[in-house]
Amino acid sequence: MQRFDVTEDDIAHVVDRFYTRVRANPELGPIFATHVTDWDPHEAKITRFWANAILGSGIYSGNPMRVHMAAGNVMATHFPTWLALFDRVLNEELPADIAAQWSTLAHRIGRGLSMGLEQFGHNGPPKLGVA
Repeated sequence: MQRFDVTEDDIAHVVDRFYTRVRANPELGPIFATHVTDWDPHEAKITRFWANAILGSGIYSGNPMRVHMAAGNVMATHFPTWLALFDRVLNEELPADIAAQWSTLAHRIGRGLSMGLEQFGHNGPPKLGVA
């Protein structure tokens, strides 16, 4: 079930434009540089994430919360910068109504990731049955 009218090519384009900005950003660039050495596979993975979230494609299987917690240098305080950059790209690359819909979804996902990092830090949630 498609949430709004974008194609996988549109998604890939937005992802590419966004990560171009991330790499140049003084706050986010160094964080990503610690973890991403080959950008093409990373961008393809994130394109699959968004295709799954927006188009219901089923082509992404992963756990973004676990990945962000395990990174060790991703903090909840980074998400406002991440979302501001993402919103700028959306507004520049897409019609206003589509940009607004995608932004709403991105902010909801960002809030969830941010809350998880604030609540559990980089150790993740406690394991059941472990004292």
